[in-house]
Amino acid sequence: MKYLIISFFAILLLFSCQKQSEISKSFNCESTSFKNLEETKDVKKLFTLQLPKSWKTNLYYDETQSSIYTADTTKQLTETLLLDVTFIRNSINFDEAFKLKQEQESLGKQLIQTEGKEVILLDKPSYYTLSKGKKGVYKYEVCQAFIKLNEQNFILAKAEIYGDSLVNKRMCEAISLIENIKINQ
Repeated sequence: MKYLIISFFAILLLFSCQKQSEISKSFNCESTSFKNLEETKDVKKLFTLQLPKSWKTNLYYDETQSSIYTADTTKQLTETLLLDVTFIRNSINFDEAFKLKQEQESLGKQLIQTEGKEVILLDKPSYYTLSKGKKGVYKYEVCQAFIKLNEQNFILAKAEIYGDSLVNKRMCEAISLIENIKINQ
């Protein structure tokens, strides 16, 4: 009976743990939860984000893309994160030319790409980059996640962090929002 109870709790513990994505593991993220969330859909209703109600959110769309851009504007720039999630109607392949292009774009913005890795995100093949440098007078980090939805569409989720205060915590918060994107197709 004792072993049955121990086995039961071990199985319960195993299933109660949230599966951590590869990108979360790369940043050593622990569970992050926001309060007072609301569903925000892009203009074309292609995807949905769960965002804090107090955040300022802008929507944009054109023929090939639809995006949600958001941030907590109640905080200083060096205490918040900027999140831009864009659904793009275009094909994407994570080949060497694509990876080199991402590195060159970072260098063009005077950023050093410190990480680039193929991962699974939203149960889809993905590629993320982390680049660091300075933007204006602030230290700056940007994480871009390219999520291939199918042969014709992908999502680009970009998190920007300014300053050097609680950078990993803010990046993990951004990743937790990205990990909860819902595709409405």
